[in-house]
Amino acid sequence: MPPRRATTKGFTRTASLLTGRIRAASETRGFAQSRVLTHWSEIAGPDVAAIARPVEVSYGRGGMGATLTLLTTGAQAPMLEMQKEKLRARVNAVYGYNAIARVRVTQTAPTGFAEGQVAFAPAAPAARSGPDAAQQQRAAETVRPVQDDDLRAALARLGANILKKTDS
Repeated sequence: MPPRRATTKGFTRTASLLTGRIRAASETRGFAQSRVLTHWSEIAGPDVAAIARPVEVSYGRGGMGATLTLLTTGAQAPMLEMQKEKLRARVNAVYGYNAIARVRVTQTAPTGFAEGQVAFAPAAPAARSGPDAAQQQRAAETVRPVQDDDLRAALARLGANILKKTDS
């Protein structure tokens, strides 16, 4: 078997171009691993990620563990305070050692009040309209020979959705 040739044809993957910049931006805020920032919802869980986000990792003078600062809204701060130890354990699992000794909850952004007004939860996806009557009729005509009623109905829905996407 001949050796495998590179298929990039001189192009570089976007991930390899951005890795250095992402690391530099993360390290200015004290994040040794940018995974804490990029995968916050997986690390903290969707319920915590909806109410808080990591802002900074700061190291004390003694060097005995870092402090993770989390930004949240005033109403959610007491809920987050009760979960600090669980969050600390989850973040340390990402680092692979006890890098974070303390978790601090703040209700404002370090840059000021104007920038601190952040929506933590992602925006809801836009409502999608279903296929129109003509597309549904066309799909129903196509699957008419199918004997099983449930299968015919499922295929008609699938066909109508496919026709909607191809007509758009």
